[in-house]
Parts: sequence; structure tokens; C-alpha cells
Amino acid sequence: MLWRIKARAGYWLARRLFHWSWFVRQPRGWSWLEGQFSRMANLGDVGAQSFYGHILTFRGQGLGAREEGVRLLRLAALAGDGKAAYQVGVISLAGTASKVPDPVEAARWWTLAAKAGHPLAEIKLKTLEDHQP
Repeated sequence: MLWRIKARAGYWLARRLFHWSWFVRQPRGWSWLEGQFSRMANLGDVGAQSFYGHILTFRGQGLGAREEGVRLLRLAALAGDGKAAYQVGVISLAGTASKVPDPVEAARWWTLAAKAGHPLAEIKLKTLEDHQP
């Protein structure tokens, strides 16, 4: 129980320090931030999975980081995070190094995002339907 409180406190502080660019640019600072984000994501916190998943997907170094980011985004999306579901839909439509573009999968994720209230998901679904043969 105490370790969970410590993890939440560390994550809270890391989210605040993330906006301080001088801290993020320091290798030791960035390493500490990543540790806090990773720990909360691995504890199953949906917000942390979405946040850290976005960071790894778009700013992670190497294919492994991107794949881990997409995995975390999928977990968050399945737990009801609309932003994560929307982004997984975008990734599904674009394809990845290991998967070909899949409009059916994209529609599935955007449907989840729309149910969670994401404002662009309905637009993407409509656009996808308009381009279906």
C-alpha cells in the first residue's frame, strides 16, 4: 500500500516536472521521469498508460519504444480512454512496421473513441465510411 502511494506521488511530481524543459533536457532528469511514467503505466493506471504511450509512440527512441507505446495506448483504449483509442485508430489506418494498414481495425478503435466522447472520432468514422467502395 505504501509503495502505491509513493508511486502516485512520484508520478504526480513527474507530470509537473515534465513541463519544465530544462529538466526534461537533462539525461538524469529524463531518465527519472521515464521511470515514474513507466512504473505507473505498469501498475495499470489508465491515464499513465495513455500519457506514456503517447510519449513512447511519438518521441521514443527506436522501434521497441514505438511498439511499447502502441501497446500502452491499446491498453488505455480498452480501459475507456478516448484519446488513446483515437490514436490507435490513426496508427491502425497508417500501419506500422509490423502491421499493414487496416481500415476495419481503425474503425473499431474510432468507435471506441467516439463512445468515450472523443470529438474527432465521429469525423474519422464518417470519412472512412465515405471512402469505402
